Amino acid sequence: MKRTIVFLLVLTVLVAGITGCGTATKVTDQVVNLGGIQPMTGGAATFGASGKNGATMAVEEFNAAGGATVDGVKTTVNYINEDDTGSPEVGASAAHKLIEQDKVIGIVGPLMSKVSFAVAPIAQAAGIPMISHGSTATQVTLIGDYIFRACFIDPFQGTVMANYVWNTLKLKTAAVLYDNGNDYNKGLAEYFKAGFEKNGGKVVAFEAFTDEDKTVDYKAQLTNIKAANPDFLYLPNYYASVALQLKQAREMGLNVPAGGGDGWDSPDLVKIGGAAVEGGVFSNHFSKDDLSPKVQTFVKTYTAKYGAAPDALAALAYDAAGLFLDAFKTAGSIKGSDIRDAMKNTTFVGVAGAYKFDENRDPIKAAVILQIKNGQQTYVTTVNP
Repeated sequence: MKRTIVFLLVLTVLVAGITGCGTATKVTDQVVNLGGIQPMTGGAATFGASGKNGATMAVEEFNAAGGATVDGVKTTVNYINEDDTGSPEVGASAAHKLIEQDKVIGIVGPLMSKVSFAVAPIAQAAGIPMISHGSTATQVTLIGDYIFRACFIDPFQGTVMANYVWNTLKLKTAAVLYDNGNDYNKGLAEYFKAGFEKNGGKVVAFEAFTDEDKTVDYKAQLTNIKAANPDFLYLPNYYASVALQLKQAREMGLNVPAGGGDGWDSPDLVKIGGAAVEGGVFSNHFSKDDLSPKVQTFVKTYTAKYGAAPDALAALAYDAAGLFLDAFKTAGSIKGSDIRDAMKNTTFVGVAGAYKFDENRDPIKAAVILQIKNGQQTYVTTVNP
């Protein structure tokens, strides 16, 4: 009896070993992780929601189309989105988690320039490609050769609006109110001022506030601006601040035309600002009114999936994720250096433009000017680089 039991035990172990070996060597597919870092809460939360939606949609379409082939193995992608709350410190923690725990092959985001300044060095040191969909501050991609972006940069955006105000609106003086605690706002303010004055215009007031103080009363700065009697008010800030600034400006009788940058692009701008934001113009990356078949297919699919039309951040995140995934498929590798090299040489066509990177991994692409008209964003014109 003892010998029989021993024999059966040995046979069981051998069979299990053979079966286990067969399973271990037969790999038919695999899943890799792609990270996303968005402000899902805080003052830019609508942007975070749009970015998450756009990136998620790109990943789902990539997987549905068959994914990529890596060393002969079918490979699909799992998207993991982290909330940075608009904080550089929280964003840095999210990056460490994605890279060290989730072993992501890349990061889409962060959205905000100040968060990207904290995250980019971490991605660069780890050799993980990062592509921001909304960080327009010039210095972001200069952190390292693994850092890319899908949006145009502040010098271009600030100058586009300066030229539009001078050449199209024919206005000669301007005032600026900006958040000096945010690289994005400060950069746009400075480049608008430089471009407007280069054209021959005069910036008669250059007022600052700090969003970290949760400022809701801008009357002191607006009083100074009103006294300077500008023809135009430039507000290179995020939608929540802009809406309050314009409401307070209109209440004070400061009724001059106003405009800003892509930080205006949120349905909450009109919800919060109401009639005060009517007529405002702003530079942006994308217009849902673009009649190209690619854009209209995206708008229709996105709207059906999420119940609202896509904004620029949704389109940029969709493109950023799509561009990364296209490079991943081309590289046929999960190595960061291989994906990076494929991204550098991309000629990807997205819904927010055609992408070709310059030597700093910044895309060369056009901007659009939109206007708030009857409470809706209305396409005005396209400005090429």
